[in-house]
Amino acid sequence: MVATLEEVARLAGVSRSTVSRVVNNHPNVRPEVRKRVWEVIQQVGYQPHAAARSLVTNRTQMLGLVIPRGLVTLFSDPFFPILIRGVADACTARRYYLMLSFFSDPFQQEELYRRALRSRLLDGVILSGAPLDDPLVPWLLQDNTPFVIAGRYPDERVTYVDVDNVGGARMAVEHLLRLGHRRIATITGPLTMMVGQDRLEGYRQALISRGIPVNDALIVEGDFTEEGARVAMQRLLPQRPTAVFVASDTMAVGAMKAIREAGLRIPDDVAIVGFDDLPIASAVEPPLTTVRQPIERMGAMAAEMLIGLVEGTLTGPQHI
Repeated sequence: MVATLEEVARLAGVSRSTVSRVVNNHPNVRPEVRKRVWEVIQQVGYQPHAAARSLVTNRTQMLGLVIPRGLVTLFSDPFFPILIRGVADACTARRYYLMLSFFSDPFQQEELYRRALRSRLLDGVILSGAPLDDPLVPWLLQDNTPFVIAGRYPDERVTYVDVDNVGGARMAVEHLLRLGHRRIATITGPLTMMVGQDRLEGYRQALISRGIPVNDALIVEGDFTEEGARVAMQRLLPQRPTAVFVASDTMAVGAMKAIREAGLRIPDDVAIVGFDDLPIASAVEPPLTTVRQPIERMGAMAAEMLIGLVEGTLTGPQHI
């Protein structure tokens, strides 16, 4: 027998409207009542009717996650599974669904989200590190669609969550400076993204603070891929750097390959520091020195902030 809302109300000792408010995450329910209702829902296996709930709340309980165009796909970069786990866990805890899309053509992905948002299939979206030229951002702003970027964005109207990329990069280069290195190169992230610009700025600040001129010949732009970084490192090696700061762990692995292919030793000939503290950092040989960032927590915070925007408990743009 299929459990009904009326049965849940009877067993929990509350009204039908109270059960409805609990199911729809309405704030005006006492915590002890909310807990009792959910216990009954789980006990009897009640499944709220999604379509009916959407009509009442004008929400679908569905959020979207957009992987930035021009980057590698989910299965190629270990950064994204960690971020997605944080987003998904936060969505599950708040009883929201999460939609991911995978297209070889990034513009197809953007068009999908536009259609989904126009038809109100999604309550809002999270953008993972949106490029500065991402056409989806101005469209979302114009449409007044709730969205959050996991990564800093230079528009005060945008809500985002990020780590201190400038400070983290500066710390990485300062570590190399303390080891006695002066000819320090860097493989940046894409400079069309704030994360790429910020980590490059941290690199520059660390050198300038020690009175070391910034040498543009020691700076090569990367694309957050292993192969892209391998090629970038091959371009840097003729400049004879004694150390390199690489703006992501995935790229650091590619840089390490290029160093070994050139017959050089790590760290004896070229020292290397990454950024992220992905599991691969401890799996490579020698283990990669890296700057840790709370990727999973960042994903969870992005989801929590988006839900706040959707439900109206978070007002105005927030920058964390």
